[in-house]
Amino acid sequence: MKELKLMKGNEALAEAAIRAGCDGYFGYPITPQSEVLEYLAEHAAKRTGMVVLQAESEVAAINMIYGASGAGKRVMTSSSSPGISLMQEGISYIACAELPCLLVNVVRGGPGLGTIQPSQGDYFQAVKGGGHGDYKLIVLAPSTVQEMVDHVKLGFELAFKWRNPTMILADGALGQMMEKVELFPQQPRITDVPEWATVGKPKNRERNIITSLHMQAEAMEEINNNLQKKYKAIAEEEIRFEMIGCDDADVVLVAFGLVARICTKVVDLAREKGIKVGVFRPITVSPYPYEALNTLANNVKGILTVEMNAGQMVEDVRLAVEGKVPVEFLGRMGGVIPSPEEILHKLEEKFVGVLA
Repeated sequence: MKELKLMKGNEALAEAAIRAGCDGYFGYPITPQSEVLEYLAEHAAKRTGMVVLQAESEVAAINMIYGASGAGKRVMTSSSSPGISLMQEGISYIACAELPCLLVNVVRGGPGLGTIQPSQGDYFQAVKGGGHGDYKLIVLAPSTVQEMVDHVKLGFELAFKWRNPTMILADGALGQMMEKVELFPQQPRITDVPEWATVGKPKNRERNIITSLHMQAEAMEEINNNLQKKYKAIAEEEIRFEMIGCDDADVVLVAFGLVARICTKVVDLAREKGIKVGVFRPITVSPYPYEALNTLANNVKGILTVEMNAGQMVEDVRLAVEGKVPVEFLGRMGGVIPSPEEILHKLEEKFVGVLA
């Protein structure tokens, strides 16, 4: 029987973490995602025995994640933009050590402390490896509260499948809005210890020493080469995207997250005026669906990328398209959300010759 509830995005995500069998949450409150910690603190321990701890800082939280994931536990943290920035060193360590964990960034406007309003200004940080070294995260970009729920379960699955940190890249509006969600059944916490986990000094096997420090250059290069092979395999198997109205579109709007939802309204407005518009929505922004977008570019006359930033994903769109068609950009910053009418006006302005 389906369990439907009206829930705020942050609370729905926290409920999904409990139901996904999460062993532990380590984090620090920061708007607009503080409800994640608050909800878990109230509900998690008494229902599943999940450990929920408010660390003294984001730096402490990510290192707690490092330790707990090294023990094979299903653990997560959440924060917003400045807090995720503080975690970058620890995330790089975790990626090099090939440990699974779930990271959640409910993005606020920046740079700096910025504003508590929604933004997509952390795209570069998330998909290009915000910390040091050649590493990549698996990054999921939900556009609904339902996907905030679904991506928790999927995020843990991908993290453990590939032994790699997975991030949910949402924005402040998704964290705060309320929508009806279908919740998946409670899953048990996993008690089996993975063979790669560290368990101290076991009697029946060799110790697993987990570290990201390798002093010999050749050894470090070998680790990097193995990581790159893994990232290539992830890109071959885990691409996810959605296309809306693209079959006959002359112009395609490319957007992720909340903005993709706004763009679906633009499709309706444009088609009322006889303009054939579609939406291409990357769901995995890392790995990015380059090939699918490149193929789509063969059948359209232009692309407008819409983001809540100064122009970040648009660079990946241009890489994907390889100059086949013009790629234009519309961005709003500082927590301002673009309206459907504004996007339609930009589309008509930039592609007036194409759409004539």
